[in-house]
Amino acid sequence: MMSFVSLLLVGILFHATQAEQLTKCEVFQELKDLKDYGGVSLPEWVCTTFHTSGYDTQAIVQNNDSTEYGLFQINNKIWCKDDQNPHSRNICNISCDKFLDNDLTDDIMCVKKILDKVGINYWLAHKALCSEKLDQWLCEKL
Repeated sequence: MMSFVSLLLVGILFHATQAEQLTKCEVFQELKDLKDYGGVSLPEWVCTTFHTSGYDTQAIVQNNDSTEYGLFQINNKIWCKDDQNPHSRNICNISCDKFLDNDLTDDIMCVKKILDKVGINYWLAHKALCSEKLDQWLCEKL
């Protein structure tokens, strides 16, 4: 019985440290500060983040010479700084690991800088998958 309780406790703690997998409606709610910023609608953002990170706030994707972090997959060569790329331009003036928590405030601040500098086409999924037929990305619950 004691080992079952130990396994249960480990399972609970392990689950608590896992990535935050948001739902479509949670993303819709969390990204309200981005509504129409840079001419990008909320359904476009919901679609783009789905195709970019699968709504996973702790998504990390390794590329050949860079890494992308978080819900928005923000790159460490230009936008944030980490140990892998200490010579990053770090335009958002932030450590990349800040994009891996559930507080999207700093993510959104950096996203706005990205939009101001290079626009929505920074996210390749947007043009290919998220620029039309956006009704499926609305949240019916709100």
